[in-house]
Amino acid sequence: MRLFVAIVPPRRALDELEATVAPLRPAWPGLRWAGRPAWHLTLAFLGEVGDDVAAGLEPRLSRAAHRHPSLALSLAGGGAFPSAGRARVVWAGIDSDRPALLGLARSVAAGARRAGAPPPDEGRKFRPHVTLARCRQPADVRALTESLTVHAGTPWTATEIHLIRSHLGAQAHYETVATWPLRTAPDP
Repeated sequence: MRLFVAIVPPRRALDELEATVAPLRPAWPGLRWAGRPAWHLTLAFLGEVGDDVAAGLEPRLSRAAHRHPSLALSLAGGGAFPSAGRARVVWAGIDSDRPALLGLARSVAAGARRAGAPPPDEGRKFRPHVTLARCRQPADVRALTESLTVHAGTPWTATEIHLIRSHLGAQAHYETVATWPLRTAPDP
């Protein structure tokens, strides 16, 4: 099964992002827009994982989540990978305590590695974002990313992480396999 670990923004944050993105879609019909149910902040993409390894992920990811406190986040701005002039992915940005978010992502990746599912993107710089659209061919989306820079969502608190299964196909969809709370109070 194809798995990743993510934070899912709350409905209010998604509503605000949708209000920014919806008027932009008609001008960019050549992009493959991700549907709102697919919007998430990936902490670690694990790729194809066997059932035996998946079973080992649960205790490891639970421990990783418990080591980190809830995080204040907001969806803000936007951009493109690798660049707005030759984009493959258009994204919304994440405003956060970067060191805390990076620490959580590293713990999740370490837990996955210890369970036998080394993330295939390990070693890449963690760049927190929510994927909005993909380009079939590299595209110049500078006007689109400029329109996204004005987005400044209401802050919210991430209190849990999710292990999510990706079902590929003509219309890909996601299924939450497990959820673990982040630490809400300091350990005694």
